[in-house]
Amino acid sequence: MIRSALMNVMTAAALKAGRGLKRDFGEVENLVVSLKGPGDFVTAADKKAEAVLFEELSKSRPGYGFLMEEAGIVEGADKANRWIIDPLDGTTNFLHGLPLFAISIALERDGALIAGLVYNPATDDMYVAERGQGAWHNNRRLRVAPRRDFSESLVGCGIPHLGRAEEHPRFKTELAAVMAHALNVRRLGAASLDLAFIAAGRLDAFWERGLKAWDVAAGIVLVREAGGYVSEIEGGDAMLASGSICAGNEATLQRLMMLLRG
Repeated sequence: MIRSALMNVMTAAALKAGRGLKRDFGEVENLVVSLKGPGDFVTAADKKAEAVLFEELSKSRPGYGFLMEEAGIVEGADKANRWIIDPLDGTTNFLHGLPLFAISIALERDGALIAGLVYNPATDDMYVAERGQGAWHNNRRLRVAPRRDFSESLVGCGIPHLGRAEEHPRFKTELAAVMAHALNVRRLGAASLDLAFIAAGRLDAFWERGLKAWDVAAGIVLVREAGGYVSEIEGGDAMLASGSICAGNEATLQRLMMLLRG
């Protein structure tokens, strides 16, 4: 596990926010739920976790800026450093009692992602990475799967929800192309965990469109530090801005990108 001062700050904040999510997950039927859009929910638990993360990280690193799912951009006096936070990735899973959700925290310094954390409070799985320090799951060092044969690869994806129905035709075309060549496809419902599973070698490749920076920032660091590759589906490097992402080892990433581009 990484024992740096930065990672100690990040893990402490995640564990504190995670305790609240774990409690709320146990009483999911009592949560106050408001509708953000068709198929896209925000819960009271989400907002509480974000408030805890903001308070803890601000206390430990005063002056750092924030980009958060609920509160948006909070400018800091320190213009070089910015936290990118998703307090509850996989909200729909959470609301339905599925233990596949996570807190995602990344640190961006001078425009570059330097640290990432993905924590699932339901299972107590902590994935962390820091530039030059590798990627870790609890106390185990991570490496992406070495598999090169796409026909033996398990591929993760994201499916556009009901509120993005106009994107369904393209997704169906992409899914058909991948299904024709991959071993099988999985949709887990939390992009941060998908990327953590790429880093851990549990998935061989992953793609999704329409994501936000807080969905993928921490996972990008994890994949890279585990020896993997991350790109836009179109081949660029602006994943945080475009919301388009592909990940895997060098071979599976290239094959997946080729299939998705037709």
